[in-house]
Amino acid sequence: MSNRTFTMIKPDAMRNGHAGAILDKIIKAGFRVVALKQTKLSEEKAGAFYEVHKERPFYGELVSFMSSGVIIAAILEKENAVADFRTLIGATNPAQAEEGTIRKMFATSVGENAVHGSDSDENAQIEGSFFFSGLEQF
Repeated sequence: MSNRTFTMIKPDAMRNGHAGAILDKIIKAGFRVVALKQTKLSEEKAGAFYEVHKERPFYGELVSFMSSGVIIAAILEKENAVADFRTLIGATNPAQAEEGTIRKMFATSVGENAVHGSDSDENAQIEGSFFFSGLEQF
């Protein structure tokens, strides 16, 4: 089990002005920010990041959405980081997310669900390395 996970604040949350509140909630939940950057994904980069979903019917829509605006990418650190962060963000569908979770508070739909959170230690490492070099992780 790793003590790091990866997240992105997605274009919908950025457009709606929720980035500060989301970061505040993450920090207050005990996560330490190890790396942080604001960037915009090209369709090519979004496609590469979500390549694992390439054969799924929502892939094209996901790539289009994730390249539609600015995102914040971050590596977070905390004991049991992946599982604790998945609990903090809530269910993918905000209608099914528990009260007080990030998606319940800030997401508008399954497709525009405010944040990404790694689903495993292995993916956290892969996803973090996609956005950050070793020199950018403290």
